[in-house]
Amino acid sequence: MAQERRTTGLGRVLVALYAVFAVAAVSRAAVQIATEFHVAPVAYLLSAFAGVVYVLATVGLGRSGERWRRVAWVACTVELVGVLAVGTLSLTDPAAFPDAAVWSRYGSGYGYVPLVLPVLGLVYLRREARAARTR
Repeated sequence: MAQERRTTGLGRVLVALYAVFAVAAVSRAAVQIATEFHVAPVAYLLSAFAGVVYVLATVGLGRSGERWRRVAWVACTVELVGVLAVGTLSLTDPAAFPDAAVWSRYGSGYGYVPLVLPVLGLVYLRREARAARTR
């Protein structure tokens, strides 16, 4: 049975946003880890981790099939938990983050998109799952 791809409407926008964040987070983390890791290793490693999560979300949202849907669910959930945890920690213990990570201060350095994006992703995945059950 052929499966539909999630590349129309909101799905396409989410894939594009996640792809941009994946490239931005991985690139920024790679440069920071290579050039100034000693300054803020936790922040830079968290940014690298965020980049990997964004890559997984991009692929999971863009591909069809049950496995990729699960990858997208896990990636969006991990991102939301990560943004909330790192955002809270960066506000309550600023010394732990001498330099910003992607998820610091709930993604304020990125216009709070890292906080909103996983919510949109999870809402989209839920809506898509409901639509699939009614087909």
